Amino acid sequence: MSLIPALKSLLGETHVLTGPDMARYARDWMGTYEGSPLAVARPGSTADVAATVRLAADHNTPIIPISGNTGLTGATYTEGGLLLSTERLNRIREIRPASRLAIVESGVILSRLHDAAEDQGLYFPLWFGARGSAMIGGVLSTNAGGSNVLRYGSTRALCLGLEVVLPDGRVLDLMSELHKDNSGYDLKDLFIGAEGTLGIITAAVMKLVPAPRAHATATLAARSLPDALTLLNRLQAATGGLVEAFEYMPADYMARLERIRPDLGIPFPAHRDCTILVEIAATAPALTTETPHGTLPLTDLLEDTLAALMEDGLILDASIARSSTQRAAMWARREAAAEIGAAVKPMIDSDIALPLDKVETFLARIGPRLATIAPGAETVTVAHLGDGNLHFSVYPGDPSKDLYDRVIHAIEDIVQDLGGSFSAEHGVGLSKLNSMARRKNPVALDVMRALKQALDPANLMNPGKVVPPK
Repeated sequence: MSLIPALKSLLGETHVLTGPDMARYARDWMGTYEGSPLAVARPGSTADVAATVRLAADHNTPIIPISGNTGLTGATYTEGGLLLSTERLNRIREIRPASRLAIVESGVILSRLHDAAEDQGLYFPLWFGARGSAMIGGVLSTNAGGSNVLRYGSTRALCLGLEVVLPDGRVLDLMSELHKDNSGYDLKDLFIGAEGTLGIITAAVMKLVPAPRAHATATLAARSLPDALTLLNRLQAATGGLVEAFEYMPADYMARLERIRPDLGIPFPAHRDCTILVEIAATAPALTTETPHGTLPLTDLLEDTLAALMEDGLILDASIARSSTQRAAMWARREAAAEIGAAVKPMIDSDIALPLDKVETFLARIGPRLATIAPGAETVTVAHLGDGNLHFSVYPGDPSKDLYDRVIHAIEDIVQDLGGSFSAEHGVGLSKLNSMARRKNPVALDVMRALKQALDPANLMNPGKVVPPK
């Protein structure tokens, strides 16, 4: 029996898609990559995934996992491979409030986990703009970051255990609920960030934290990036490490925001060079119980700290959210980044990580370099400044591959010289494969290739992604 009839017999006719029914899976949401898969398989259980993988292996057909299809690097692109959608693996198996953990399948949408945790007075602290469609399997496979990495870490730091279907169809049960386990290699971490090249994540044990009882949020204009770093450190000291988000929106971002989304407004009358969105959160009643004056101690703490910094000249202007509506408006400006970034084409996008004290150096050096490569090119920067992750986009006007490569090389040169990484939170996929070959430590690449060969000798798991050929 050929593969597609065999899959239909296994999963049912309605869960094996071909032809026009594959359209929404074959094209990424940015419209950059549009493939031609053989079919889309939609297994409904771990056993179904394992059987699907075995069938594909028997037919020597590559398998490309796909979750919420919110990726930006072409990791789900294929010509002739089998797309395996995790969307039916969508059960929240258990929320364990006493242990503060959730046992979830890989097709659970991130916002659903947020809601389920909230019902138990808990919080799953992975937060970014695509939370309404991104799925747990995808965020694990890319080790996604977002706005709260500063306080809680990226996805890897939030995962205790995994269930993974290996390339030969065996199920690797790593569904540990332990916070400490020194029994050999930490195999779980091999699959987080591997983008489906070593196996398919089908379930996970994720950490939860107490839900904040209150947030205090402000938009401010700092005098400079070094001052912003001083501000972050002062806020961390003053609040005892309660800073959850510290987002950087410079003048180029605000100018583009005003042009593309004028309805969202601009926080200050004139564009400032260094606009910061800062948010702190607390659970302690002493900080979250309303005072007789009708204020929250947490908000008072933020206001007092910002006032002291303003007296020191580190802050030029500040606006504190006094209601949930004002807080939402502040976040809407930051979360419009993907929309305003993609509104103009061609775009050369980068997702880089730098040491915190090297962000200003990168921006100072890349400007003159770009002026020689692409005169007149616009740039837009937005950053998770608290963890050194910059989304730096260039709009050169010229869509040629030669110019694209020259710009990417220039960015990578400076990033590498400053001890940074060309890939921070979006994954590698196809778009950064050449960067991996150029910039990743050669010994590290050899180890990655050895792992890939050991686990997937037939190279059927998302081939051509993440690990460049030798």
